[in-house]
Amino acid sequence: MEILWVLIALCMLLAVMGPVMLRRRGGIRQVAPGSPDAADPDTYGFARQEELDVRMPGPDQDLLDVLDVVQGTQSWKAASQLLAGTPKEGEVRWQRVQAFAGAASLELAHRPGEGGAWLRAWRAKAPKDAGAAAVHAEFLVQQAWRTGTVGTDDFRIILEEARTVCGEAALLAPGDPVPYIVELAVARGLGYSHEQFDQLWAKIIDRAPSHMGAHIAALHFWCEKWHGSREEAGRFAEAAAARAPQGSLLAALPLFAVYEHLPEVNLVQGFYQGTVVTKAVGGAMFAVHAARGDDPMLAHVRHLLVLFLVRMERWAEAMHQLVHIDGHVGALPWTQSSDPAAEYTVYRALAVAGYEANGGSPATLPH
Repeated sequence: MEILWVLIALCMLLAVMGPVMLRRRGGIRQVAPGSPDAADPDTYGFARQEELDVRMPGPDQDLLDVLDVVQGTQSWKAASQLLAGTPKEGEVRWQRVQAFAGAASLELAHRPGEGGAWLRAWRAKAPKDAGAAAVHAEFLVQQAWRTGTVGTDDFRIILEEARTVCGEAALLAPGDPVPYIVELAVARGLGYSHEQFDQLWAKIIDRAPSHMGAHIAALHFWCEKWHGSREEAGRFAEAAAARAPQGSLLAALPLFAVYEHLPEVNLVQGFYQGTVVTKAVGGAMFAVHAARGDDPMLAHVRHLLVLFLVRMERWAEAMHQLVHIDGHVGALPWTQSSDPAAEYTVYRALAVAGYEANGGSPATLPH
């Protein structure tokens, strides 16, 4: 029995220390913060931890400006105008709906009973506004996951209300995939049957067949921890990657499937150099290189690549991704942490240390 407890303790220790104990043979050496030998991310022009934006994966200045107006004045009209001018078929509308809903949800958490009043006013005064309905539905989803416990009556009641509002939003904007993408989280939480989920997914594919955000949301349903399995998630991701049009980031979806099934404690030597991880990272790197520079989902893929490239000890490639995404951390894998900015900066520091331990410097890093 004592041996069993020792093994359990060892596994817990590895789970906590694993990410910060990555080493390059003969390369990275732990030193005290502030030491002259410590790698310093500031020398690369990276943002300080407290300056990192946890709301979004990448820049969207129009959204930031409108969020400032809405939260500063508690008036919803600027949000309505922005969504009305955002194309339905692209990824940006989905990201903006998530951001507005997240802002209202966080306001409510910080000021119970008062926060997010602008969203309630928006829905009350503009009941036919499709953007308001979509944001309201996503707000309810985020509230359920943030404040409820999966499987409880309260959790189900909130998600049932979200499903109703998704239906209202879909009727107000027939060609918009966003209400159905919001419902993907409802399907996961309420445990739709595979047949029900397929019917919902068909509505999304009809409207936006290459929508990366929708595919990531759907992938969660098929994961082992929800309503599928490792094999089903893998098949879903591989099928999407195989039919991805030229320049689509769907080729990176298998990497998200691998991430969703990473072991909590990795005891397999060379796991991150194995065929499965190497192939998925290769597909994601190809997708990043082929994608448009202004693809709004590009930052999502780059953020996930940083985690894998650091764990694979591919320091220079990790640094190249960091140059493009630094400043924003509102994406997987960082948002899985209670402190996304802190989690991100740990990996950034490891990338810098590994890069410099192998001869890299600010002067040799292309921008």
